[in-house]
Amino acid sequence: MAKLDVYLSLTRLNRPIGIYLVLWPALWALWLASDGLPDTWLLLVFTLGAVLMRSAGCVINDYADRNFDGAVERTCQRPLVTGQISSKEALLFFAGLCLLAFALVLTLNPLTIGLSFVAVALAALYPFMKRHTYWPQAFLGAAFAWAIPMAFAAVQGNVPWQAWPVFVVTLIWSLIYDTAYAVGDKPDDLKVGIKSTAILFGDSLAQIVGLFQLLMWGLLVWIGDLFELGWIYYLSLLWVAGLFIYHYFELRKQNATLAFRVFLQNHWIGLIVLGGIVLDSLF
Repeated sequence: MAKLDVYLSLTRLNRPIGIYLVLWPALWALWLASDGLPDTWLLLVFTLGAVLMRSAGCVINDYADRNFDGAVERTCQRPLVTGQISSKEALLFFAGLCLLAFALVLTLNPLTIGLSFVAVALAALYPFMKRHTYWPQAFLGAAFAWAIPMAFAAVQGNVPWQAWPVFVVTLIWSLIYDTAYAVGDKPDDLKVGIKSTAILFGDSLAQIVGLFQLLMWGLLVWIGDLFELGWIYYLSLLWVAGLFIYHYFELRKQNATLAFRVFLQNHWIGLIVLGGIVLDSLF
């Protein structure tokens, strides 16, 4: 049981915020691609896939950071740092989670199966980008957003061009919330040599994130037009705009605690957009 607890702690299932941030955009895409209620099996596959791949992402992230986490107060008790689990065991666990997700994808069409290999590659690549670029959040966004073309492929058997604005929205959204998350890690990241958009943006962080918020909101409006969504969807975007404005002023305070709260609250943005899409399909 002790070993099982260690493996569970690696997946961060007790902190499901990451699952929501993967799942909500995937469900946007399923509903938009289906022009209404998606197939029940597809909903199950993409929901379980979000849980498995987010868990796998946490494992490979801890593996990539195993030589750095010990110097950071927030992460110094992670299992790979304390020796509760070996690097080999972590890699095998990552592979096992990916194989479980792949088993689900094998029930879908060949195009979706092919796209799933890109999803694994992006999930494995992201944690290592923090050593090489100030934009690791963009790689995280690409990994999370890859569920969009997969969802369209699963429903329609192809990836229409209209899927890519949804992909871009998801990528930009990750830049918004993961930059907020990285604010609290700035002192430790600078100490151990990890790069992030929070470090890159510096004192202009709130203004740059505000531009991303404006761009994301404009793209969400365009998506409403592309998919011929109605007034309920656009009403949800007003709610999103209100949250964006609130978050902008919170980030201007350059306070790590407030920035982390902004990160946590971002999943409501994804859920509000999903609610607008789903309710629009019903009424």
